[in-house]
Amino acid sequence: MPYFATDLDAIRQKHDVPGLQALLFTTDGVVETAVAGVRKAGYPALVTEHDHWHIGSNTKAMTALLVGSFVAEGKLNWDSPVSSFFPEWKKRFHSYCKKLTLSQLLSHRSGLIRDLRGEQHLTYRTNFPSDPAWEQSSAKSPDPLIQQRYAVAELLLTNPPGQKSHDYSYSNTNYILAAAVLEKITDTSWESLIRERVFAPLHITTAGFGGSGTAGQLDQPWGHKESGLPVSVNGPKADNPPVMGPAGTVHLSAEDWAKFLVDQLRGANGMRSLLPAEIYAAMQSPQPDKTAEYGYGWIITERSWAGGKTLTHAGTNTLNYSVCWLAPIRQFGVLACANQGSEKAAKACDEAVGLLIKRHLPIKA
Repeated sequence: MPYFATDLDAIRQKHDVPGLQALLFTTDGVVETAVAGVRKAGYPALVTEHDHWHIGSNTKAMTALLVGSFVAEGKLNWDSPVSSFFPEWKKRFHSYCKKLTLSQLLSHRSGLIRDLRGEQHLTYRTNFPSDPAWEQSSAKSPDPLIQQRYAVAELLLTNPPGQKSHDYSYSNTNYILAAAVLEKITDTSWESLIRERVFAPLHITTAGFGGSGTAGQLDQPWGHKESGLPVSVNGPKADNPPVMGPAGTVHLSAEDWAKFLVDQLRGANGMRSLLPAEIYAAMQSPQPDKTAEYGYGWIITERSWAGGKTLTHAGTNTLNYSVCWLAPIRQFGVLACANQGSEKAAKACDEAVGLLIKRHLPIKA
């Protein structure tokens, strides 16, 4: 709606971010959305309602749902020991890591290192198209990524963890390892699996991996650094290494992201959804018990405007930012995306979703 777009642009200008989109949805679908700003700072191309945004760690809930699809089919169990899928390393497992479960991975209670470093990435930051490390790891076929995640699984399971504790400790490697399990039992890449089992049945058509758009063109939003400068090279390479996909490399339109989030709302309310209700209940419940604040891909908290329980998550690859909030009891949610990775972008997105909540509810958000 025009007046919301005006308000959104005021928020964008206030926080000095190049481009911004915010969207509100219910269990029935999108209610309203608006965009403001440009695809690349210093250039006139405007962002549109159909642009593709990088959502970073908001990918994690998608990976958790993908794991849930195998649980629903009886092919996996949330409490399956990860080591059981890699018997070839039986004599080499670290004693602590041998007992880790999928549940502990997805709820960030494994104790594994937060991120891969240096050669552990098997590639480096991919803003440089001439980097041979990226060329060796690019997803020209699924096999290199399956091999890389297999190597990461070996690294994680046969070496000491970051901490020998099952206390909450956020870690991107948890989701890489969970994906490696799926790839091991299917001999199919995470990228192919999530397209087949999540995106296709939810009619998500714009999803891809890495930075969005065509290198050198202004056909999609470019990522911007904290300084406000755009990346030197846009497109798929303007992101973390592809091996990290399950933890946070998805891009897609806001409308398509909303399709995934609507499914989460519907699943939470026992409505027709992609998977059985018990899968959503597990994802959206604190793990391992009510004292926790993270489920499988979701931060779980309470807000008065939501009537109680909320599901939320943010994502950034340091070049883009996204956030979403779901209110299962009141059956609606909001999301916002910016093409900059910074505290300014986070504040802009938070203010944008706050405005949508106030517009949707007759109470102070």
